[in-house]
Amino acid sequence: MAEASMATTSLRYGQETLAAQSADSSWTALYTVAGAAALLSALFIPVQILVFILVPLPQTVVGWFTLLQHSKLVGLIDLDLLLVADNVLLIPILLALYVLLRRTNEPVMAIGTALGFAGLVLFITSNPAFGMLALSNQYTAATTDAERSLFVAAGQGLLVGWQSTAFQVAYVTGSLAGVLVAAVMLQSDIFSKAIAYLGILANVIGFGLYIPMIGVFISVFSVMFLWVWYILLARRFFQLGQGAAREAL
Repeated sequence: MAEASMATTSLRYGQETLAAQSADSSWTALYTVAGAAALLSALFIPVQILVFILVPLPQTVVGWFTLLQHSKLVGLIDLDLLLVADNVLLIPILLALYVLLRRTNEPVMAIGTALGFAGLVLFITSNPAFGMLALSNQYTAATTDAERSLFVAAGQGLLVGWQSTAFQVAYVTGSLAGVLVAAVMLQSDIFSKAIAYLGILANVIGFGLYIPMIGVFISVFSVMFLWVWYILLARRFFQLGQGAAREAL
């Protein structure tokens, strides 16, 4: 009985692998785009961290305005512009993961994908980067103290909203989505166990953000796992894209 069970399990995994390798050629482009998106996300992470280290976040609205006038690019990166780009890049990544893993556990993948999309939409819409840049330009062009005070107040409102309910919900739903999708990876042999465990670790450790005093440092540490995850994920997506292309020939 045990041997029969093992044979059945091996057959199931073999069928999943064959299904992934023989993917419909119509998905080839999606796998390739998802691979490129994961690779770009991996490249953005060290840039974001380096800018945070070299240019600490200003403590006042006027400080933000000054930074944005001094260097728009650095100011926008400090305002999480690259994280906004990362969330946009998650769109093809989530779609590709759903296509590949839906046969393994469709209910969990549906929930994980929905949470992922909800999180990225909330994160993007709650980001104040370009709003702060516009206010910075208006503040610089203002000719009276009354006008400048108005723009400072508007900037303060954007900064408060930056860490508001939308951001917190986006962070939690995004992390939950990562855990759920990575858990489904463990059930399938389309992706390696290393990719699955890295995805789980990165997102579970990310919840350390809510630990008082040291939360920010823990969440930054989780990004190291996420960085490796993106690299391995990109490699696997490219392999799957090439495999589907070869099957179509």
